[in-house]
Amino acid sequence: MSLSNKGTGQSEQIHPMDVQMAVFHCADGFLKQLMVTKLSQCQYALPLLVPDPFTQQIEFPFWTFRQINKRWKMRNTNNEIISKTQPIYNVETPMVFFFRFGSVSSSKSHLMNSLINEKHNTFFHRNCPGSSRTRVLMDGVVEIAWFCPSGKDTDKFTDCVAFCNLHGDAGDHEKQLQILTEMASVNVVLLPRLDTNESIKMIQNLYTNKKPLICLLTEDESTVTEMNNGKFKIGLKERSQSDVSEELRRAINDCLSESSFTFRLEDVSKFSDIRVDEEDDDDCRRGREAAQQMMSLLENKDITEIKESFLPHMGKLWHQFCQKNKELHRPQAHETEMEISRKQADLKGLREQQYAFNMCTFIQFFIKEIHLFAENKMYFIKWLGIFLDEYSSIDISALHQKYDEKWSAVIKLKENNDKPEQLKTEQEELERISEEIQITAFGLEHIMREIGQIYESCSSVKKNKKDLQFHFSSLPSLAAEMMISGFPLELMDGDAAHVPVIWISAVLDQLIQKLGDQRVFVLSILGIQSSGKSTMLNAMFGLQFAVSAGRCTRGAFMQLVRVSDEMKTQMNFDYILVVDTEGLGALELAGRATRHQVNELATFVVGLANLTLINIFGENTSEMQDILQIVVQVFMRMKKVRLNPSCVFVHQNVSDVTAGEKNMEGKRQLQQTLDEMTKLAAKDEVYDAECFSDVIRFDVQNDVKYFAQLWEGSPPMAPPNPNYYENIQEVKESIKTYASKSHGIMLTHLKDRIKDLWEALMKEQFINFRKSLEISAYRKLEAEYSKWS
Repeated sequence: MSLSNKGTGQSEQIHPMDVQMAVFHCADGFLKQLMVTKLSQCQYALPLLVPDPFTQQIEFPFWTFRQINKRWKMRNTNNEIISKTQPIYNVETPMVFFFRFGSVSSSKSHLMNSLINEKHNTFFHRNCPGSSRTRVLMDGVVEIAWFCPSGKDTDKFTDCVAFCNLHGDAGDHEKQLQILTEMASVNVVLLPRLDTNESIKMIQNLYTNKKPLICLLTEDESTVTEMNNGKFKIGLKERSQSDVSEELRRAINDCLSESSFTFRLEDVSKFSDIRVDEEDDDDCRRGREAAQQMMSLLENKDITEIKESFLPHMGKLWHQFCQKNKELHRPQAHETEMEISRKQADLKGLREQQYAFNMCTFIQFFIKEIHLFAENKMYFIKWLGIFLDEYSSIDISALHQKYDEKWSAVIKLKENNDKPEQLKTEQEELERISEEIQITAFGLEHIMREIGQIYESCSSVKKNKKDLQFHFSSLPSLAAEMMISGFPLELMDGDAAHVPVIWISAVLDQLIQKLGDQRVFVLSILGIQSSGKSTMLNAMFGLQFAVSAGRCTRGAFMQLVRVSDEMKTQMNFDYILVVDTEGLGALELAGRATRHQVNELATFVVGLANLTLINIFGENTSEMQDILQIVVQVFMRMKKVRLNPSCVFVHQNVSDVTAGEKNMEGKRQLQQTLDEMTKLAAKDEVYDAECFSDVIRFDVQNDVKYFAQLWEGSPPMAPPNPNYYENIQEVKESIKTYASKSHGIMLTHLKDRIKDLWEALMKEQFINFRKSLEISAYRKLEAEYSKWS
């Protein structure tokens, strides 16, 4: 990573931004999008206009911004704090454009950072660690970052504001200068003096323009001066950074209050002579057109009625089927054979009614496009996900705000414990909002759930649908292809609290057909809602589980992670199957039915997994007692059926992970709580155990991990804490240690285990599951013997 300097024996380190841009230029569309999304999450500036290093053709990488969402809080006209969550490509904001003429002694990027976040280098500058004197790929690049307010009085700007930064001398990059000065709400130029000959004509043009202009003069010592209406000059020479930043911030705010110009990312693509990646890439363009055509079918439809109208197979009949199926598997002592036969007939009738539903054009279009795109389906699926998120984001955001407000009210009433009737009313309202969120939420997972139920209904009646252009037996192949491509697949329907075993088995059969009967290590995670489970898994394995405020993951989802050839030498399997679960909620507010569902979910994912991560948010385990009791109960059930899964406890959001004595005390308290929960759970499960180590092999020293807070400071402008990612690596190393000692499970055996475990849960009889495990183990030995012989 060094360049030799001619005539000297020294070497110069490559500029970090050259490394970033080199990777950006060499990456395909998906990697570029991933890079930019991660840069945004880490609060770094993003490439907005990028000159080609060879032809100097300017590219606007619009596609790379498509998965970025920004959240902020601001005050409305009634002085109420309102929350906003929007895809960044859709946000209309004021924009401040920084550029320079000639060589200047002050760092423009450094100055911009002081406006956006004084404690974080949003824009890389000459004084950053690792910076070098030369750079070869940054001149002419325009970067963009957004300031997002938190709704507090300390906010530097009261609204979301975009900041653009042109690298290099603006006189050498006239096209970029023309585009950005035209789009900006405020132009800020750095130059030595106003009488600099090279730039005098351009400065005069900007001065006569209606738009506000701020001139930062590096060879001038004067304080802020308003030269004309909306035209300011500020001297930088021998002045403190904080004074200059404060003056500049005030001047920008004054200009923004007077300016009506706003900026949208989409508008950049309207300029001529600019290459827009979405238009230039044929696959990307075709994928977008197909997704837009599909979304046009939802135009003028009420979002709360979409699922009922467009996804009938996964609706009421499926929920009735799930309920009846559980009733059939849990017969009462007084039930006769005739009553059981009637239930079986009811189930068959529900499947026939499900089958009788017409397939809507929306789902027909999706299936046709997935078949049609074949190798290039990724763009279509990505575009569809982007448009679906945009379609429901405004309604979901408003509902989440209501949910948060109601949740706070319920918690306060519960703490006071003096208004039981009001508490009951508020809890009912909270449940109503929660149901509304689930009705409004509409994403790819719901489309796949519908396809799964189309397959199950066709499979049950053994007939193809007349309006299905392809045979129903091809549907699991689509889902398997999506899993191989890196998309998560729903394993348990969280709304119906049911595992669609026929569909999941068929998808796994297709996986086996496409990949071979691979050996997988199953990793699952449990924890309360909004505790950062999905965020941790995404950071650990580079996955795509949904992360947002409120209850986002429902039920359980599984995603395949391919083990590299290098790692295969240390492990005995080919893939890791990661199982993410919905937050287990605040059980003190939950009803009996919800508690039963939580028990089922926890038992199911722990029973499947070789290792389960138990996620605890914060340091107070008393709030986790209900969850811990469930966890202990689940491990007891596994012990009864001679399964020995392992677990690792992860304490997230711990304020000081370096305090060893504090962590030791936390571990002691956790051990004590687990032992108490073991005694309570042992009564329910009729099991002889006095402490948690009687149930599962558990080492409190090695199997409890402490995580730093995810953010360094207060969101929305806080960058991620580097210590968080060090902790991620520690947990990953623990997983690798467990995995190296495990033989995992073959995909064929995993398919059998899902079926047998779910049936055992429905029957609430684990003895049958134990027998099926013993048969499975015998088959496994038989297969191994056949292989060797």
